[in-house]
Amino acid sequence: MATPKPKSSTSTLQKSNHASARKPKRFRSAYSKAELEEIFRRFSVQRPEPKGELEHVNPFTLVVAVALSAQATDAGVNKATRALFKVADTPEKMLALGEEGITQYIRTIGLYRNKAKNVIALSRMLIDEFGSEVPKTREELMRLPGVGRKTANVVMSMAFGIPTIAVDTHIFRLANRLLLAPGKTPDEVEQHLLKVIPDHYLFRAHHWLILHGRYTCKARKPECERCIIADLCRSPEKTCDVPAPLAELPPQVIGVAEAVE
Repeated sequence: MATPKPKSSTSTLQKSNHASARKPKRFRSAYSKAELEEIFRRFSVQRPEPKGELEHVNPFTLVVAVALSAQATDAGVNKATRALFKVADTPEKMLALGEEGITQYIRTIGLYRNKAKNVIALSRMLIDEFGSEVPKTREELMRLPGVGRKTANVVMSMAFGIPTIAVDTHIFRLANRLLLAPGKTPDEVEQHLLKVIPDHYLFRAHHWLILHGRYTCKARKPECERCIIADLCRSPEKTCDVPAPLAELPPQVIGVAEAVE
């Protein structure tokens, strides 16, 4: 009877490597729990009551505004929707305007024709399936034409006070640049942020990160000398280690010309 040959160490090692390769990498932030707590504590001191900068008058107009903001600035959307929302602040009024009527108000916004179609379609769905009320769940919101996960998260947070993280271009950039919650996709970044943001800061964290990315940690050139977390920041791009003085900023004024994004 032949003696079975022992498995070679090379073969065993190869199998071990394959097994480890299949294991998903465990996410780790570059910051300790204490550092994360301090980062968001400082944001809370600087902006105790942060606000989204899209103008709206009710949950319906918020859904429309966020849907229109895709590949557009909040300032550009606000300029177009001020007049629109004066004449159409309900799904019924928006439907009555019609696609061409909406187009007359939003033609300064990129992809305005396709967005006008989506606004009509989502208005009709709200009337037909939701009794003209904006739904509160992510799954139902994402059924609306032109509404993706980011839009749904914004509406859940701003309209209904449900803690979420909506990953826009600013948050995606910050999460990766600061090594806070790096990820290859917005969904991945969202999941990582939910793991690292202290629970008691989660509700406002969305706005803190957006505003920090819009006005301080800017896309083209971060203004590190104006950053209140410069000493804690792990970004390879940072140019300053001295944090800016921590002080509460003046209350936000929504409806005036915003800074260039």
